[in-house]
Amino acid sequence: MYVAVKGGERAIENAHRLLAHERRGDRDIPEISLSQISEQLTLAVDRVMSEGSLYDRELASLAVKQARGDLIEAIFLVRAFRVTLPRFGATEPVDTGKMMVRRRISSTFKDLPGGQILGPTFDYTHRLLDPQLTEEFLPELPATSDAPWAATPRVTDILGRDGLIEPSPQTDPDAAVGDLTREPLSFPADRDLRLQNLARADEGFLLAMGYSTQRGYGRNHPFAGEIRIGDVEVEFLAEDVGFAVPLGMIAMTECQMVNQLKGSATETPCFTRGYGLAFGQSERKTMSMALVDRALRANELGEEVLAPAQDEEFVMSHSDNVQATGFVEHLKLPHYVDFQSELGLLRKLRKEFAERADADPLQEAAE
Repeated sequence: MYVAVKGGERAIENAHRLLAHERRGDRDIPEISLSQISEQLTLAVDRVMSEGSLYDRELASLAVKQARGDLIEAIFLVRAFRVTLPRFGATEPVDTGKMMVRRRISSTFKDLPGGQILGPTFDYTHRLLDPQLTEEFLPELPATSDAPWAATPRVTDILGRDGLIEPSPQTDPDAAVGDLTREPLSFPADRDLRLQNLARADEGFLLAMGYSTQRGYGRNHPFAGEIRIGDVEVEFLAEDVGFAVPLGMIAMTECQMVNQLKGSATETPCFTRGYGLAFGQSERKTMSMALVDRALRANELGEEVLAPAQDEEFVMSHSDNVQATGFVEHLKLPHYVDFQSELGLLRKLRKEFAERADADPLQEAAE
């Protein structure tokens, strides 16, 4: 615990007032609203919801505004609020196969049942600054279709019917699912905890780890089997009525990665898989998550662990941006006593070294 020195409390209060002043900015410019953040900075809000582990667009927008656009600080705010909420139970697993798809692409098959849906994406835009965005303008509305919605099968399900990809790793349905938000992380970790960890992990860290696997630091030869974005229904098992009741729809992104072949003298060769799932439109996050998930399955698949992305303890212990930020930024806090202690030790060592040198002229001459 740090004890404020004389005048420290008043300085902190003034710092808070200055922060609020800087956050507001020029008073002649209209204040940004939460609805503007939610509707026009959607990808930032989606990231805060995913890594903050709380699906609430309004709260995530508030956090982005309060943090002045610092997404890691916004994630911290959302997590701090989340721990104050009561928990009534756990929802049923969402069925992404029944997703109301807004975007669905695959790099493995050109023609898919249900078709490829480009949706809203930067993939085909020119990376040129658009001067139109400096002023208010209404873009042309996209073309719409009146075709009825229908469930679209996953690419991995299509491959699975022919035995071309390993089955999705199964767990005992009666086994308790781990919860990183309530229990400390321990190793080795089961895949449910690994996926939770990756879903909450910093997007930049996962991107770097996923990139490393593509450059040879891990057994990974990936194909984007499918990336789909859309709305899924969330259900909760109501014990008093004895069946699951719908709570509403949430937006999610799912990535199924098709990876390195496996096989043996007793096993038919097939593709392996990696998986990513996040709130909102979070393609880069889910793709990176799927790459790292596959790398972390090295022991399960009998592969030698050689690369950082395959090291479960390294990846999971350093992926959380809230923990990482706290540990790095605590260096800004007072460490006067520690430093003075080391400074005193250093001066003592230098004095002893000088005394030895004076006592041994040959050593001094050699130096």
